[in-house]
Amino acid sequence: MPQTDRRAKRILLRSGKSPYDVVPLEEALHRDVIATNAGNLIFSDAAHKILETPDTEVVSNGIKADAAAAARINKEYDAFVVPLANAFRPSFEDGLIRLTRLISRLKIPVVVLGVGAQTGVSYDPARLKRIEPAVRDFCAAVLDRSASIGVRGEFTEQYLRDMGFKDVEVIGCPSLFLNGRQLDVHKRAPELTPGSRIAINGSHSAVQDGLDELIARTHRRYPDLCFVGQNLSDARQLHWRDVSDPNGKVTAMPTHPDHPMYGEDKVRVYIDPVTWIDDLRGFDFSFGSRIHGNIAALLAGTPATVLCGDSRTLELCRYFDIPHRQLDQALKDPESADPARLYEQADFTGLVGGHAERFERFTAFLDKNGLENTFTHGDGGAAFEERMRGLAFPPGVRPWLDTDAASLIARMGWLHRRVGELTLDNAQLKRELARARAGAKATAKVAAAAPSTASVYRRARRAVGRPLRRALQANRQQTT
Repeated sequence: MPQTDRRAKRILLRSGKSPYDVVPLEEALHRDVIATNAGNLIFSDAAHKILETPDTEVVSNGIKADAAAAARINKEYDAFVVPLANAFRPSFEDGLIRLTRLISRLKIPVVVLGVGAQTGVSYDPARLKRIEPAVRDFCAAVLDRSASIGVRGEFTEQYLRDMGFKDVEVIGCPSLFLNGRQLDVHKRAPELTPGSRIAINGSHSAVQDGLDELIARTHRRYPDLCFVGQNLSDARQLHWRDVSDPNGKVTAMPTHPDHPMYGEDKVRVYIDPVTWIDDLRGFDFSFGSRIHGNIAALLAGTPATVLCGDSRTLELCRYFDIPHRQLDQALKDPESADPARLYEQADFTGLVGGHAERFERFTAFLDKNGLENTFTHGDGGAAFEERMRGLAFPPGVRPWLDTDAASLIARMGWLHRRVGELTLDNAQLKRELARARAGAKATAKVAAAAPSTASVYRRARRAVGRPLRRALQANRQQTT
């Protein structure tokens, strides 16, 4: 019998953007394609590559969870895959609830890759007690639609098991499986010297807790130091000198225009993982409190050490056997956190030697949940890599130090176009507002003339009032 063509499986992936989307820098900063943190794209890009096979199409869903889109998702896709990082934390409770609301309306499989709970390095879950109902609802909704839930490490596994969830598997983070079974990290020099190229990273909270002093100390000893930021606010400070975000108050952050490293052009932020990883190939060592900042280095083959300040980084380092130290200990004894000493002590035997086994565990999790992967069922990511090589991504964001006309013209040109777009949008909103108001007045007249139709009027008022309120709200947002 002749074989009929089998429809390709379609996977909807929660990610800020597809890895194939080349977004101009200003547009990327405006749209926030990194979902506030560039590290998000490292594990979502990895998931995209891993899941893309000849029989599987992967489509980016964006970060926002819209429960109203459930019917369309059920109709158009075969699975919803959700790579997550530290989603079990108080500040993400509302986001978790919205995601649960969407998942609860889905009839297709839902697979979670590498979710983590965030508390201190002591693994005390007390601070997570308040969000426990939201975590329970989320996990229950996911496990109703999958065989198991994939978590980052030992702490999150125990946290969920203590709640009564049994189908929990430690799989780490998809990011380190970007190249499948291959992970080659080795020291290229016998030791670090003052002339070594070193990358350092850290969050605003770590900088406020004392990492700023370690950064300054390292900068004095290693002139060829580069700080790699990850936040959207970091990127906007570099490109626009915009310090309006609350993070703009942290002047000790190297991405701040007042910091000496900013003025020396020794700061970068990357919108695309491919340029981030490529640039880190030229460094001798990377260290700091950002887990994905250091994973980007490891993917580039560059040795790295993580300074762990919470459970989410610590459990991932323990699972993958990434060289690490606790941040508080490093800050108490800065000499022990000198890059040369960290480099000397870093041992990558466990990371590299155990990688194949961890990869097999990860792909077994995918198999159990009905997902194919390119390394087992495809070309090992060759088509993905070839397509990526044909794209021209913007380079890392640099400090705005230029005073020439060309630099100003490029930035002002984008702003001028954006103002034009907003002007057109505002005019459209005003027209919609006028129509809504006219409709409301007409409905009111009908109701006044026919008191017996009060119930009809109430229904009409609700129908007209909702779009009217939306239009008014949108108009206020556009004009402020």
